[in-house]
Amino acid sequence: MYKHCLMAAAAIMAALSIHAQDTTVQPYIELDQLPKLIDIMPAPPAFDSPEFANDVVRYGWGKQQRQDPDRVALAIADAEWDDHAKLFLQWKDAFGLEINETNTPEIWKLMEASMATTDPMRKETKAFYHRQRPFERFDDTMPSHEEDELRGEGSYPSGHSLRGWGISLLLAQIAPERATEIFSRGWDYCQSRVILGAHWQSDVDASRTAASVGFCALQGSEAFIAQMKKAQQEYKEKTQGAGVRAANIVEHPATRAYRLDGTQATEHTRGIVIENQQKVARQ
Repeated sequence: MYKHCLMAAAAIMAALSIHAQDTTVQPYIELDQLPKLIDIMPAPPAFDSPEFANDVVRYGWGKQQRQDPDRVALAIADAEWDDHAKLFLQWKDAFGLEINETNTPEIWKLMEASMATTDPMRKETKAFYHRQRPFERFDDTMPSHEEDELRGEGSYPSGHSLRGWGISLLLAQIAPERATEIFSRGWDYCQSRVILGAHWQSDVDASRTAASVGFCALQGSEAFIAQMKKAQQEYKEKTQGAGVRAANIVEHPATRAYRLDGTQATEHTRGIVIENQQKVARQ
């Protein structure tokens, strides 16, 4: 009886192992075949350099943005890492379509495999430089409460920013007519890491370059190109078929407003803002 129980348990474990292997997302290109970021990007700014002085100024800028409840709420939502459905939801308005495994399976497959390819590119560089994060250096708290998770982990380059800019590059390739909205959302997504105090501005800037390196590498994968074509076709069908208007056609486009420092304004923003390329005074 004991022997039969052990055999049954072993069979169950084997089945679970097979199932786990089946659900693992395979990258389009293995990490050792990708360009090495540590050989491409310069070292992060030293703490006594003029470049780091700019990082400190930008850290102060990020702290100021926390006074805007809408912007800090967006930054907290942008901090999502594990739930990819929630992650992709941050691009829904810009992309014109909600990405999920059920309704957009081809786009989902492309995004998952692409992230599995490019996300790991940051690890070697992060571990080598092991740069102290802003909230650690200033003994600060984070609105997203990521302190325990991030403390002791290197900040250069930013993993969130690498992923966020990479997502924007991919979505713009799927829907080039939405590129302006997509990259605007991606830019703000990356800046969310500065606002939360998770990363220095130079971490974020380096990650946009890193994402571009990974994106270019993906173009050399035949499997990626084939899946991209499927994703593009799915996007076209979802946004133009079954009575749904094309994503680039908007009945009442919302006016985008910006503060004088270039950051996006919200309905709660007061003072001088730029709307429709004109200065407007909000009372």
